[in-house]
Amino acid sequence: MPLLVLFMVAMYVLLILPNQRKQKKWQEMLSNLKSGDQVTTNGGMRGTIVTVKDDVIVLKIQPDGVKLEFVKGAIASLTTADEQK
Repeated sequence: MPLLVLFMVAMYVLLILPNQRKQKKWQEMLSNLKSGDQVTTNGGMRGTIVTVKDDVIVLKIQPDGVKLEFVKGAIASLTTADEQK
């Protein structure tokens, strides 16, 4: 019985806790998005945020300047200037 409890604690620390931290960091990033930020979507599209509404973000995609609407959950990460070079 103690071995089972130890196994469950180890599984929580090694698998569940890091995922919860990653999810919390991602949610924080989504809540701090603003116009002018450069982001990458889950589909791999990179663009600049034009407007941020409740659950919708409008991205301007280069080189043609096409504007597309995405759900906030489709944003994978902020794209820094270092990643683009």
